[in-house]
Amino acid sequence: MNILEISDLNVSYGTSQVVHDVSFSVKEGEIFALCGESGSGKSTILRAIAGLATEWTGAISVLGRARERGLSARFASECQMVFQDPYASLHPRKTIDATLSEPLRIHRVAGNHGDRIEEVLDSVGLDRRFRFRFPHQLSGGQRQRVAIARALMLQPRLLLLDEPTSALDVSVQAEVLNLLKKLRREQGLTYVMVTHSMPVISFLCDRLAVMRHGRVVETADVEQLKADRMTDPYSQELVALSRGRPDQKSEKTQ
Repeated sequence: MNILEISDLNVSYGTSQVVHDVSFSVKEGEIFALCGESGSGKSTILRAIAGLATEWTGAISVLGRARERGLSARFASECQMVFQDPYASLHPRKTIDATLSEPLRIHRVAGNHGDRIEEVLDSVGLDRRFRFRFPHQLSGGQRQRVAIARALMLQPRLLLLDEPTSALDVSVQAEVLNLLKKLRREQGLTYVMVTHSMPVISFLCDRLAVMRHGRVVETADVEQLKADRMTDPYSQELVALSRGRPDQKSEKTQ
């Protein structure tokens, strides 16, 4: 079953079109990466799926239902987004408890909110004592765990991950990636991840789409990436650069 289907997607900001005729699908339980250089349209696609970019044409379908433009309460229970910068995505004057209870309150979820908060904190590897702390009392890795916990509060099936480790110290990036892998396995989640890191894709993802100038130039299984069997010259260039072989750049683009 495809949990996400995108067909002929075009996205604009005002008069500037940044995504052109993008199509791909993501199977339930899969981790799908959108990669490419900065400005290639990767994050814009996530924003369109999430309802944060509304000037688009084409078709977006989640769990077999057409995606409407803008924010939707029903959609929020199916799909959540984790942003790149954990320092900017958490309200500095709200405790972790307030941050995690907010989606439950907004969506009028019944039951003991405290139990749900502690359950989700445990799932992301944070002790209950973090519940009443403020973001400035947490490390960057801990903040990103809270951001992931917030995304899980409504028990969505699809998470949109916008470079979730790029703002973290190298020493904690692997911890967060391992957490994402664990959560996918335990909760049956599906991820669409934006990243520019080929090693991250090789470690975490099942398939990838390479983007350039707002277009998908190649879609491949991660095994093709690991075996250095990408077919598009730009994809080959990205792989070569990620492996410290800049000499291949000129060879692949001549």
